Amino acid sequence: PQSVPCAGGDRCCPPGSHCSADGESCVTDLGTGTWLAPRAVPCPDGQSECPDDATCCVTGSGAWGCCPMPQASCCADKVHCCPHATVCDLTRGRCVSPAGDTDVPLSTAFPAWKRQPPAPVALHQVLCPDGRSACPDGATCCQLSPTQYGCCPLQNAVCCSDGQHCCPQGTTCDLVHSTCTSLGASAPPAALPTARDIKCDEETSCPNGNTCCRLSSGAWGCCPLEQAVCCPDHVHCCPQGYTCDPEGGSCLQGGGTRRPWVRKTPALPRGGQVTSGIVQCDEETSCPDGSTCCRLSLGTWGCCP
Repeated sequence: PQSVPCAGGDRCCPPGSHCSADGESCVTDLGTGTWLAPRAVPCPDGQSECPDDATCCVTGSGAWGCCPMPQASCCADKVHCCPHATVCDLTRGRCVSPAGDTDVPLSTAFPAWKRQPPAPVALHQVLCPDGRSACPDGATCCQLSPTQYGCCPLQNAVCCSDGQHCCPQGTTCDLVHSTCTSLGASAPPAALPTARDIKCDEETSCPNGNTCCRLSSGAWGCCPLEQAVCCPDHVHCCPQGYTCDPEGGSCLQGGGTRRPWVRKTPALPRGGQVTSGIVQCDEETSCPDGSTCCRLSLGTWGCCP
């Protein structure tokens, strides 16, 4: 329901991506130039901030922490927090609503980080139309079979109908002579290596070039970096060789080099096919057809594939 339609109306791309100029592939919004840090919630001290889907809560030490849910209720013990419109019951360790229809466990806040203008970091990747395969920046996704994509090492390439080769933009595939032709000129077509997905477990995967990291809900998420470091806040990740610095909201390297940390995205069901039906959890929330609504630890709905 949140897919991005492409020109012509017969193709679409997953949320968080857009259609390439030729309409043959999807490009992640992270991969279209300079990466910008995710929007953040400034804390009242003017120096700390939390992720845009979190709430600032003061901790026992007087520093600010982040409750991993929007418009949360901060508990009096300065350690825990509860979903919006619920009250902390510290005796029972629960979050309860005035009407008594909500009863979920308390959540724990994680440290906020200091506000600072992030340095730009280029992250490039081309997401294939199946939403789970990806190719390097400057490549083109070409379909190998009904369930598999390959990566053509050319930008805006022409995918040949044999599902095995591709040609440069502006040329045509001549499969009879095994050439790419353009106004009398010809060149051999390029072979298509397979676009792989990264397996998190038996049921979930991330696009090639990503790293599987756990989210705060316990589900798998995808960090858009290879062999990344998963941060302890279960929201962000850092490049290989860096450590997560929650105080600075950044990634720190041994020599003092800093770069902004990256936000993870939810992982995808392995080989999952998007269908038109939905499963209604409540009046406001639904899951894809073929899945099951399950409560998460925060009291919100999650989708079991």
